[in-house]
Amino acid sequence: MKRNTICALVPLLSLFFLSSTQSQSSQNDSILTLTVEGVSFDMVKVKAGSFVMGCTDEQGGDCDDDESPYHRVTITRDYYIGKFEVTQKLYEAVMGENPSQWKSIDRPVECVSWKDAQLFCAELSRITGRQFSLPTEAEWEYAARGGQKSTGAKYSGGYAINKVAWYDGNSGSQTHPVGQLRPNELGIYDMSGNVWEWCQDWYGRYNSASQTDPTGPSGVFRVLRGGGWGSYARGCRVAARDSNTSSNRTDHYGFRVVLH
Repeated sequence: MKRNTICALVPLLSLFFLSSTQSQSSQNDSILTLTVEGVSFDMVKVKAGSFVMGCTDEQGGDCDDDESPYHRVTITRDYYIGKFEVTQKLYEAVMGENPSQWKSIDRPVECVSWKDAQLFCAELSRITGRQFSLPTEAEWEYAARGGQKSTGAKYSGGYAINKVAWYDGNSGSQTHPVGQLRPNELGIYDMSGNVWEWCQDWYGRYNSASQTDPTGPSGVFRVLRGGGWGSYARGCRVAARDSNTSSNRTDHYGFRVVLH
């Protein structure tokens, strides 16, 4: 389904090297723009609401067993999620390094593990004085489906995968700069395709019970969502799931952040 390139281990720099870093922000009703070390990035507001998570009807016959049973989830508070996957430019501004295989400042950072993403969130939080994290799996899927504006599409942004996602059918076997294809109903880009995105949760089975602000089960592996440049179309659906160990790095794995 996908070619995995195991990424070289990149030494982590001290989290104190950016002690003089400055940050700025501006905000309107739906977009929060922050600037770190001269690099600006947008966070899109996702209003609280409820949705059906998992193998819903529009997913057709493409669902895997771990997407069932579908179940209702309620998100009780608004949050912001990255308009784009974390880019190499932003990652380097925060962490002082760029581990990516496919080097280009406007492409998503990859070759990052779940643990690397946690360190990034911690350092970004320190710099900005705000609390950044990875999205929970439920927050990720709710945003990917379009939140309160959802039209019930199979992929994040529609049914025509070539218009919304870089995947094995159009990617040329590499990542692409963020934001080149059509966004979803909330104006969020690349939630289908480009790179798989780490979520906060442990990976586990679903159950049919309704849930409120779920944070996932206990487990061994961490959740990845959205599919990537090497995925088949069915792996880029809003309900599709994957998992790996928290220390695994490949050039298929990146992330985006949330802010509460």
